Amino acid sequence: MSEDIFEIGGFKLESRLFTGTGKYADDSIISDVCEASASQVITVALRRVDLESGTGNVMDYIPKYMKLLPNTSGARSADEAIRIARLARAMGCGDWIKIEVISDNKYLLPDGYETAKATEILANEGFVVLPYINADLYVARSLVDAGAAAVMPLGAPIGTNRGLKTREMVRILIEEIDLPIIVDAGIGNPSEACEAMEMGADACLVNTAIATAGNPVLMARAFGRAVRAGREAYLAGAGAMCRHAKASSPLTGFLSED
Repeated sequence: MSEDIFEIGGFKLESRLFTGTGKYADDSIISDVCEASASQVITVALRRVDLESGTGNVMDYIPKYMKLLPNTSGARSADEAIRIARLARAMGCGDWIKIEVISDNKYLLPDGYETAKATEILANEGFVVLPYINADLYVARSLVDAGAAAVMPLGAPIGTNRGLKTREMVRILIEEIDLPIIVDAGIGNPSEACEAMEMGADACLVNTAIATAGNPVLMARAFGRAVRAGREAYLAGAGAMCRHAKASSPLTGFLSED
């Protein structure tokens, strides 16, 4: 198979699995998770980053080869998200930013309107903006116009491990949106990440399912393999589905026939 490189914001990636830094019982395992998953992009909430801390800084456990994707977790408005993004850049975290604007405390669903506002302003400032959204076609279209580098629809409410509940909506985004689609939030098992990739998603971001597994390193490896398998299946092209059975071999030419 020819080289399958995923490019976003001018950065070339061989892995299509993004990982995270939250919910680990011990942050020191993060480096092993990165290695096992073969991920090249990791997201971190800026509120967890303390570059002046002598100990206990999550950044100490992120391998240097990982592309850092700061997120605006905790932002409840576009203005707050913009402020966090600018702070991340000033702290040396780079120009990539994952926009999360959430004012709903029960379901933690993202606010599409505020997300689009923040995206447009930050994209105009040179940020590579990856907005987290509900799987909504109209919000996704507004993000294209706003200058987003990708669209990150949720598979299920964040942190639930409930799987690809928005499957058909994600499929519509894959078909209609001319930006990378990165399925983010809710994926609980490697098989679900594989399914998203088989549908044509460009990447998956998985945190909770890995961090809360009995063996996070082994689960990270499983997700890395599942994402690769799903991508290869998509590139291969699935065979047509049939209503009735069709024999793999001809039903003629048996030994008993003359």
